[in-house]
Amino acid sequence: MEMRRTSTAETIRRYGAALLAAIAALLMRSLLAPVLGYQNPYHTAWAAVVFSAWYCGIGPSVLTILVDLIGIWYWFLPPAGSFALADPRTSIAGMLGFVVFSGFIAVFGKSARRSLARSHWAEDQLRNAHAELEGKVLQRTAELRLANESLRELSGHLQQLRDEERRQIARELHDSVGQLLAALSMNMARVQSQSERLDPGVARAVSENAGIVEQIRKEIRTISHLLHPPLLDVAGLASAVRWYVDGFSERSQIKVDMEVPADLHRLSAEMEITIFRLVQECLTNIHRHSGSDSATIAIREEHHTIVVEVKDAGKGIPLDKQMEMRSGRTGVGFRGMRERLRQFGGQLDIQSDSGGTSVSARLPLPPVSNSHLDRQTAS
Repeated sequence: MEMRRTSTAETIRRYGAALLAAIAALLMRSLLAPVLGYQNPYHTAWAAVVFSAWYCGIGPSVLTILVDLIGIWYWFLPPAGSFALADPRTSIAGMLGFVVFSGFIAVFGKSARRSLARSHWAEDQLRNAHAELEGKVLQRTAELRLANESLRELSGHLQQLRDEERRQIARELHDSVGQLLAALSMNMARVQSQSERLDPGVARAVSENAGIVEQIRKEIRTISHLLHPPLLDVAGLASAVRWYVDGFSERSQIKVDMEVPADLHRLSAEMEITIFRLVQECLTNIHRHSGSDSATIAIREEHHTIVVEVKDAGKGIPLDKQMEMRSGRTGVGFRGMRERLRQFGGQLDIQSDSGGTSVSARLPLPPVSNSHLDRQTAS
């Protein structure tokens, strides 16, 4: 119903505009009569027909043609003010020519209006398609962002599960395997105390076995501490990193200088294990790939942010590997470090050239909670 009313109002508006154009053309011709005379009275009528054909449509154009034709016949064709014709042949030919050419103008106007309507329809369709495509892109972007967030949450959860599993394995190695090896070592010591009663070859084998058991016990202890250093829970990050660096330097013969302030506060357990794993991964990469005989580790607090820097003086990372890192196609180690830092809103920056490699991580400190205060008090 509303659309029908709108269509009727639009039709009335178009016919009204065409009628006003025809009347205006007659009035204008009347005003110009002293200048133009009455020889060719169709000048202003052409303008009215063009206007109606272009803006009002074929029906209103016909109305304009009829009104102007009747008006010109009555007022402007001699004798003026009458439908009689002084020169019927000439006047009728002029009126027929006006009607024919006006008809061409009306048809051309209709064709132009139809072409313009098709162009507007195509533009509307293109605009709608663009809006629909943009909406789909926004929807897909939102879905992708949600999927990435879910993936990061899953990655963080897997990291926590992995750390917890390492902690449990380290505890099992220390509590079960370590105790069994200690018992075996005591039994071997009792056998060794009676070595003078044994055959020399057997006594030598017992002594070698005792050394092997002691070596296994040390290896188990080292593996247990590398899986999850107990110092990290008991004494804090600085002590755990110093213990790991001392062992790393002894095993790899790489000199490592540490710069850790003595008043470094205790952090959350998750953040401390993240920083420890970061240092562990960096030193492992230095040992495997850099060829450097020295390294530097700096851990400090700046503007409520923990900054961790690990540098070496090795051969640097090859350019193709750096391009892969910039494009996100990094190795498992760097990807794992980035994922760990992302859980805390941290950032990882890697700079490398022929003079060495520098790895810098920044982790914003969260507000101090009661659990953190308890950890600092306990340490």
